[in-house]
Amino acid sequence: MSGVRLLALDTWFFLYIFRLKPDIWNLTPNMHSADLLTKRANLTPNREALYDVTNGVRYTFAELNLRANCAANFLREKYAVQKGDRVSILAHNSVAYVDLLFGLAKIGAILAPLNWRLTSRELTYIVNDCQPKVLIVGPEFVSVYDEMRNEINVETIISLEGAIIPAAGSYEESLNQASAEEPKRTVIEADDGYCILYTSGTTGRPKGAILPHRQVLWNAINTVVSWGLSEKDVSPILTPMFHSGGLFVFLVPLFYAGGRIVMARSFDPDASLKLIVDEKCTVILGVPTLFQVWMNSPQFEKVDFSHVNFFISGGAPCPPSLIEAWSKSKGVSMRQGYGLTEVGVNCFSMTDEDALRKMGSVGKPIFHSEMRLVDADCKEVPVGETGELIIKGPHVCAGYWNNTDATTQSLRDDPSTGSGEPWFHTGDMARVDEEGYFYIVGRFKDMIISGGENVYAAEVEAVFREHPVVADAALIGEPDEKWGEVGLMIVARKPNQTVNEDELLKFCSGRLAKYKIPKRVKFVEALPYSPYGKVIKAELREKFVK
Repeated sequence: MSGVRLLALDTWFFLYIFRLKPDIWNLTPNMHSADLLTKRANLTPNREALYDVTNGVRYTFAELNLRANCAANFLREKYAVQKGDRVSILAHNSVAYVDLLFGLAKIGAILAPLNWRLTSRELTYIVNDCQPKVLIVGPEFVSVYDEMRNEINVETIISLEGAIIPAAGSYEESLNQASAEEPKRTVIEADDGYCILYTSGTTGRPKGAILPHRQVLWNAINTVVSWGLSEKDVSPILTPMFHSGGLFVFLVPLFYAGGRIVMARSFDPDASLKLIVDEKCTVILGVPTLFQVWMNSPQFEKVDFSHVNFFISGGAPCPPSLIEAWSKSKGVSMRQGYGLTEVGVNCFSMTDEDALRKMGSVGKPIFHSEMRLVDADCKEVPVGETGELIIKGPHVCAGYWNNTDATTQSLRDDPSTGSGEPWFHTGDMARVDEEGYFYIVGRFKDMIISGGENVYAAEVEAVFREHPVVADAALIGEPDEKWGEVGLMIVARKPNQTVNEDELLKFCSGRLAKYKIPKRVKFVEALPYSPYGKVIKAELREKFVK
């Protein structure tokens, strides 16, 4: 009995210390995310870790760790990738993402995956901004690379899955020829970069969020502790792995806990439903659009979800009607989540019981985190009132790559003392009820969320203003049954000039990713402006959004 009490005391002390002083991470140099897969492979080497659905291959933790070692070794020895160097990948989901995610961490290099939904023009900006030493290209994106190649300066191009690129090395051949020994470690600090993930910027340019080693580790710890994950859990990856959701919602946390991942190359409604059942998945991430598509599938009524612990909807607010429909038709728990690339994808937690009782809430803050709601003067707002959500903890990013202004705007000193560990200002408006449950109610940042993807107004408006006939343009969101929200562009034309909706939408093609292009365009004589010269979008919403 004394041993049990001692274990409980040790556990309590661990949680107490880390809750009070998260920067104790710095005092434990061996406790970092670079060793996450190595340690898991040592603990449970023969347990299945990943099922690659496309290739029909199942990998144990030991096999994945050997692949990560090979990736780290050939990139360092053959292509001189060192600590701090960036490596980018432009490809559909594959085990190569797992190789790079864990392999690069072992040598202190940084993974900067590229969003293949973007146009070559958008990707060119990102590549030139983060300047990867190596770019790995999959076969589906050779034509995109060809459009970029004369505009970017990358030392090494590597072909993935037989992509035909002149003078490019082969990823698979390099991996097979490399040493599988654990690479010699470099010193890694808490704030050293692990990934750079680009998010669309409100100024019209994407921003590269620097995810440090501490963020990756603490997102895993927070998720396992707060969501109750274990080695028995299985989760599918149905979203792109260039996205923080594909990498960090369940992949890293489940590897930390010893669970299993089922990786699909892309999303198909019927095939994914069958996959969830066949692989007995227990925790499933989706966006509202995906859940609606599933409900519309003819296979939906036949599916038995009795093995599922919970579904979680993220990326955009989930309509209560959708949560109710899933609960009534399938008897399953659907929780609504909230997260940002910059502060970790899993910021709140709730029980199955409260998923319905507190419908519309994202739950309570995760274990190792602090959250406040503040007004424009950074003063805390009372319970029930709306304020900006600010977050502090070891799971917050280290800032933005090559963007000091954006970093200082988002990461600020304690609003009550003016000093101390910085808080991340999310730009999202929220309220908290008497029981401590948070509700996301709006956004300070001017963006819409369509199908789980953030679309920033400034970026889209900037493209419209490039058209010679457009005097000014303002993007607002309007409800959509399928996508949750879609873009509606309000355009003022130059005097005595004409252009129609189709012409403007065609103009966007090749300049914007498809999901960023507005669904409709409305024309006005002039946009409404405030005395400070800003478009009054509230007036536009009142007039055009029913």
